[in-house]
Amino acid sequence: MIRLGNLSVQFGGVRALDRVDAELSAPIVGLIGPNGAGKTTLLNVLSGFIRPTAGTASLDDLDLLALSPIRRVALGLRRTFQQEVVVDDLTLWDNVQAIADHVVRGGGAADIARAIGFVGLSRPRQMLGRQANLFERRLVEIAKTLVGRPKLILMDEPGAGLNEAETDSLRRLLLDIPSTFDAQLVLIDHDADLIASVCAETLVLDFGRRLALGATRSVLDDPAVRRAYLGTS
Repeated sequence: MIRLGNLSVQFGGVRALDRVDAELSAPIVGLIGPNGAGKTTLLNVLSGFIRPTAGTASLDDLDLLALSPIRRVALGLRRTFQQEVVVDDLTLWDNVQAIADHVVRGGGAADIARAIGFVGLSRPRQMLGRQANLFERRLVEIAKTLVGRPKLILMDEPGAGLNEAETDSLRRLLLDIPSTFDAQLVLIDHDADLIASVCAETLVLDFGRRLALGATRSVLDDPAVRRAYLGTS
């Protein structure tokens, strides 16, 4: 479970997060809101890349803010970014192994094979990064998060740019992560259908503030959320 208490982040005169309180306990949690709402900032706080101005953030009663980013990785926090970080001159296997070398909990060849097999890259695992298409590169990024017994996985727009068939494959993969790897998943995406189909609960941010939190379908049907996020009344 993730607990956020009075969490605030200030960048000069801009408050990117404004006293956010939330308890996120679902296996897959959606994090949505319009551009500039503070979604990626929140992931950066949880990852340790940004130090909040005020407030608390904990995972299963463990104070995340007291830990360095490296220590958070060692304890099982994983992260994907909006832009894939796939090394063109390495094979897909070696791209995943590169992150495995930095985890404490597991990270051996069996872990790498399990992660690559789970995302469906076992056959093309010797393909060079430069040969991989967008979806394969996205799968490499997801495989990296699954190495070394993950505890909390933060994903920033994994569905961006995918076609319908690829999005459907991604949906099935995401749904299987909590039960297969015993990890909680927090998902940012602008695809409301993807959020609705995989997230049991969803937190909505708007101008850095908590706009709504609850069961995903109820949240998406909230008129205030529809105005802010979907642009409808």
